[in-house]
Amino acid sequence: MIIEPKPATVKGPVDWFTGDVWIDAIATRKPAPSRMIAVRVRFAPGARTAWHSHAHGQTLHVTAGIALMGTRDGTILRVHPGQTVYTPPGEEHWHGATPGDFMEHLALVEGTADGDGATWLEHVADDDYHRP
Repeated sequence: MIIEPKPATVKGPVDWFTGDVWIDAIATRKPAPSRMIAVRVRFAPGARTAWHSHAHGQTLHVTAGIALMGTRDGTILRVHPGQTVYTPPGEEHWHGATPGDFMEHLALVEGTADGDGATWLEHVADDDYHRP
């Protein structure tokens, strides 16, 4: 067993996020056969991801605030602390904070041979984010 040093918190890249987002690595990719990656992501009010998908799916566990999670068909879920959402492989989606509050979630994914398995797409339009 090894106690790993805590990596520094990093700001979410502007290509992947709208608004202010901070990422803390919890579990980084280990040598095969492991593919697990886990991060804590904190979103400022109104911040959100761009549209994206994951090769092996994604599990999100909300730890603080209320998360908004949207799908291409226009559905927006409101996810509360303690709730977990699974997004199947290849499903395009976004997630973020409500306009008035911070939100934090744990993101769990299985990486691919060449990285984290995420495919990043265009930013979420304000009309899609504010959809009732």
